[in-house]
Amino acid sequence: MRQQGRFFEDGARVAGGALGALAGLRAEVNGLARGRLERLLADLNLVTRDEFEAMRDVAVRAREGQAVLETRLAALEAQIAALSAVAKPVEASPAKATRSKAKPASDAAV
Repeated sequence: MRQQGRFFEDGARVAGGALGALAGLRAEVNGLARGRLERLLADLNLVTRDEFEAMRDVAVRAREGQAVLETRLAALEAQIAALSAVAKPVEASPAKATRSKAKPASDAAV
């Protein structure tokens, strides 16, 4: 009986050693795979999460600034249109006076 107990103890030690070796092999394979993946990602020039979020914040602020500038531009265009509408009748009067001067010159030529 004693030999049979020893046999099981030896078998358990061998199985434990094999499991330990497999665990070590697993850790080594994981390390190699992680290293390759990190090199691949570095070669692809991907950005980190922090860099992405910082650029997203910049883009949001730029869009907000653009909206403000579009509103100001629309207001300025409205002011220009209003000033142009007021200035057109004033500009039309001198043009009529120029035409009336031009008519006598053409009548004199005939």
